[in-house]
Amino acid sequence: MTLNLIYLVSHPIQYQAPLLRLLGSDPEIDLTVLFESDFSENRYFDRGFGADVEWDVPLRQGYHSHLLNEVDFAQMLEAADALWVHGWQTRTMRRAISKAFSAGRPVLMRGENWFGAMPDGPPPRAWVKRLYLKHIFSKCQSFLTVGTKNREYYLANGISEDRLFSMPYAVDNDYFASRATGDAVSNVRAQLGMEENQKMILFAGKLIGRKHPEILLEAWRRASWPVGPAPILVFTGDGEMRGALETSAPENVKFTGFKNQSELPGFYADADLFVLMAEREPWGLAVNEAMASGTGVIVSDQVGAGFDLVTPKTGVQLPVGDVAGLASALAACLEKSDELGRAAKAKISEWDFSSDIAGLKAALDRPL
Repeated sequence: MTLNLIYLVSHPIQYQAPLLRLLGSDPEIDLTVLFESDFSENRYFDRGFGADVEWDVPLRQGYHSHLLNEVDFAQMLEAADALWVHGWQTRTMRRAISKAFSAGRPVLMRGENWFGAMPDGPPPRAWVKRLYLKHIFSKCQSFLTVGTKNREYYLANGISEDRLFSMPYAVDNDYFASRATGDAVSNVRAQLGMEENQKMILFAGKLIGRKHPEILLEAWRRASWPVGPAPILVFTGDGEMRGALETSAPENVKFTGFKNQSELPGFYADADLFVLMAEREPWGLAVNEAMASGTGVIVSDQVGAGFDLVTPKTGVQLPVGDVAGLASALAACLEKSDELGRAAKAKISEWDFSSDIAGLKAALDRPL
C-alpha cells in the first residue's frame, strides 16, 4: 500500500534535494513536499556567506513540491497518512504540528537539536524550555534521529526508545565520490598554484565567528611541518570574517570565495585534511562531504557529526578552541592522511540515504 506523506520544511536545502528525489520515486511513498519559502531558483543574498548565491544544481526537481501558501493545508491533511516536519522553530511549523495532531494524523519529527548546540541554559529558563518542548513533543508520534547526540536529546526530554527511529544526517555520497576525480583535483591544484606533492588543509563553509576559521589559521601558523613544502591552507567560502583573515594571512593561505555544489568535490578530493573547529554546530554536513570524497577530518567537540563519524581511524576530535592541540593534530594527521582518507570513505559509506529511507519507513510503520 502506498502511503501519502506530507513533508514540511522551511525552504529547499541543497543537502536534502537528492534524498527527496529518491523518496519521490519510491513506489511505497506518495511524497508531497511543502516549503514555507523558496529562494533556490534565483540569485539571493545569503547573510552567512555575505554574498549573492545562486545554486548550480536543481533543488526542486524530481519530486512533487509546493509552497505552503499555494495549497489548502487542512485539505491535504485529510488525504494524508502522516506529516513529517523538519524542526519546530517557526510558528508555521508548530501550527502544522497542532493541526495534524488534531486531525489524528501521526507527526514524524526530524530535528538537529542536541545539548552541545542548543543548551537548555540555567534555571528557570531551562525549566520553561523543557515544558515548551514537552508540549510540542506530546503531539509527535515518532522522532527521526540524525545521530547519537540528537537521540540523547530526545531521551533526555522524555521520549521513549520505541518512538525513536534512526534517520542519519547524510549527503549524496555517490555524487561526491564520483566527482573526486583526477581531473577535478588537477583543476583545483592549478587554480591554487600548488607545488608538486604539496599537501592541502581545507576549510569549507561560512567564515563567521561560530565556525572559528581563525583557530585553524592560528594552528596552521604554529604547526611544525616535516621537511618539504609547507601544506597550503585553503578557505573555501565567504562571510564577515574573510577580510580580517585575508589581511593577517601569509601568501600560502588561499581564499577562494563561495564555491557551488558542482565545484566543491574537487576541493574536498584534493584536500589531505578537512577541518571544522566550530562551536554549537548541530551537525556539520561538510564533514560528510569531505569523508565521501576520501578526506580525513578534524573537528571540535561541539560538532555534532564528530560523535558518529570521527574515530581515530578517520580523524581527530578536539576541544573547541584548542589551538595547540589542533596544531599538533594537523602535523600528525598529515603524516597519515592517505590512511585517514581511505577509512573516512569506508566509514561514510555506511551513513547514507538508504539508511534514511529505511528509518523513515520504519517510523511510518509504527502503529498509532
